[in-house]
Amino acid sequence: QLQLVESGGGLVQPGGSLRLSCAASGFPLDYYALGWFRQAPGKEREGVSCISRSGGNTNYADSVKGRFTISRDNAKNTVYLEMNSLKPEDTAVYYCAAVKLFSVCVTWYGMDYWGKGTLVTVSS
Repeated sequence: QLQLVESGGGLVQPGGSLRLSCAASGFPLDYYALGWFRQAPGKEREGVSCISRSGGNTNYADSVKGRFTISRDNAKNTVYLEMNSLKPEDTAVYYCAAVKLFSVCVTWYGMDYWGKGTLVTVSS
């Protein structure tokens, strides 16, 4: 059973940066495509970014393109989300999730494993 634990959330001012990490255990991470999702208060969960098993393919929601970067280090069993130029509307609980196929991840549905999330608050 793959287990995912997010970290790195916190309070940041508009225009600031944060890097989220998601550490995996229980199974080699390179078996899975990985995604970052978020859920803002009172809103539905939405997909943010996906990365393929090798890291060679990525995709992003339009709302974060050019500001967020997903990456992974399979040797460390960790996936990252670098977030720059943060806006108040980026405030949400951020979750990482895993699924075997990158083609599934990019639909934003069908993820098999989820972490418990880390809160990001963008406010002055």
